[in-house]
Amino acid sequence: MKSIWRFFAVLCAALLLQAGALAANNGGSADEAVALVKRAVAYIKANGTEKAYAEFSNPKGQFVEGNLYIFVYDLNGVNLAIGNGNSARMVGKNLMDMRDAEGNYLIKGLVNVAKTKGQGWFDYKWPNPVSKAIEQKSSYVERLDDTLVGCGIYKPLK
Repeated sequence: MKSIWRFFAVLCAALLLQAGALAANNGGSADEAVALVKRAVAYIKANGTEKAYAEFSNPKGQFVEGNLYIFVYDLNGVNLAIGNGNSARMVGKNLMDMRDAEGNYLIKGLVNVAKTKGQGWFDYKWPNPVSKAIEQKSSYVERLDDTLVGCGIYKPLK
């Protein structure tokens, strides 16, 4: 259990380190996130997983647009790719028990959407590296075989 909390603390610190780089970029819209996921799914189908996951994990690649980036998990919770450069250490790790800022299971929620609906949105609370506050975040995921491909956005404050 200590290692999970330690990993969560490291992950949060890594996300907060991005604040300077992200401050100049817009957060991205829901439509942009959906379009990026659809482009990523098409890229996997056209190029195979090895090439696609390498491209998705490239923080300067074509699947990182401002604050938007692609992530891929298998349906057991193992991270297969992530475009957030500071989170590259997550690749290959089972993160099924990762929780959001309110203690809700994040990856389990994403997997559940992929398994039950095939595609859709999952809401959670996450540290925003720009504002440094815990904010409402939502990730759009699509199931592709035994994986989910996703992209998250911070929801506008009301």
